[in-house]
Amino acid sequence: MAGATRSKPPDLAVETVHLSCLLGEPAMSPEGDRVGKLSDVIVRLGDGGYPPITGLVLSIARRRRFVHMHDVATFDRAGVRLSAAPESLGVFERRPGEVLLATDVAGRHLIHISGARLVRANEIELACVGGTWSVIGVDPTSKPLVRRLLPRSARDRIGAGGIVDWAEIEPFVSHVPTARLRIPLRKLARLHPAQLADLVEAASHDEGEEIIAAVGGDRELEADVFEELDMEHQVEFLRSRSDEEAARVLAAMAPDDAVDLLEELDQERRLPILQHLPSPYQRTLRSLLSYNPETAGGLMNPDFVAVPIERTVGEALAAVASSSVAPEASGVVLVTDGAGHLSGTVLVVELLRADATAQVGTVAHPDPVALTPDADVHEVSRTMSDYNLSALPVVDDDRTVLGLISVDDVLELLLPEGWRRQYGMTSTNG
Repeated sequence: MAGATRSKPPDLAVETVHLSCLLGEPAMSPEGDRVGKLSDVIVRLGDGGYPPITGLVLSIARRRRFVHMHDVATFDRAGVRLSAAPESLGVFERRPGEVLLATDVAGRHLIHISGARLVRANEIELACVGGTWSVIGVDPTSKPLVRRLLPRSARDRIGAGGIVDWAEIEPFVSHVPTARLRIPLRKLARLHPAQLADLVEAASHDEGEEIIAAVGGDRELEADVFEELDMEHQVEFLRSRSDEEAARVLAAMAPDDAVDLLEELDQERRLPILQHLPSPYQRTLRSLLSYNPETAGGLMNPDFVAVPIERTVGEALAAVASSSVAPEASGVVLVTDGAGHLSGTVLVVELLRADATAQVGTVAHPDPVALTPDADVHEVSRTMSDYNLSALPVVDDDRTVLGLISVDDVLELLLPEGWRRQYGMTSTNG
């Protein structure tokens, strides 16, 4: 996984302060008398850029008061000085679209998009840019934690750690009661489904739900993310969905992955979910459910590209191009004889290099190795290793093709449980 991008504050920043050094600082009247203290800072999150500070929450006479930034004369390390009379300030009430930095963001996870990881906002960095105070980044290192242990007068001695540019960050906002925005799909779509799955697994349940809800705008991407999740998280997030919603997710997944997930669900949920699936896909999954999951039959994907031996190379390539089979299963074309039995295999790259008018049987590898559905996972992995195969056909006793096993399916089964969390991405504080 990529590490954090250590970004400098914007060039226009004329003053940068730590949020923690501002909270609790005095709020002064226009005449310079102390009337209260700063409790929180209000921003409005937009789609990118640096969120401007729109107002402050002040604690005055034990009540939370709202002050618009237009009524703030000075705002710096020394505190807040008002340009409006304190008694004119209204009681603070959340308004739609407002986010409180101390309450809603500080100490929480955020998504570092370019780093494809979670960071924790141990500190929020503010800067005055072009006369407007804005959020410019977060500090996920341990320095802010040390800073808060010091007396207020000494906190500025601890400088910023590695600041992550806010422009590269997407916050979680589902816990904010007045938030209008959600994580933009277009930002998450820049990440690989495996990276998104890593984020979900490193996040809390609610944070993971927010990521999955965001990618739910693209059904194919949502299914790809589900396929990349470990089984524990797949079950966790599917259990919270209705039978119809669960069926929608499964319908977009590869059949072998969908069956693996179905087998982990409680027996009483399988049938209702199956009944919400389209009939052809439902029949496919029911057929796969009859196999032991750790056999060739349980590992195979029933979707593959097969062409009769008398077809031309050009026709075989056209079959690949028009197929909806997943890329990892369409790199190999199966060749069948007149009776529909497996007689050869050919890589797509070999077809691309061959004469388009030649019969596909002349470029295919004859009598390919194949296994029956009852072969166990060890025989599958040994065969694929011995013959250096990226895909292995599964056939019945008459060599009629039943499905295709991809190397990624075997690897996932052989890797130790929890391998993603052990070797992959975790959330970070630094």
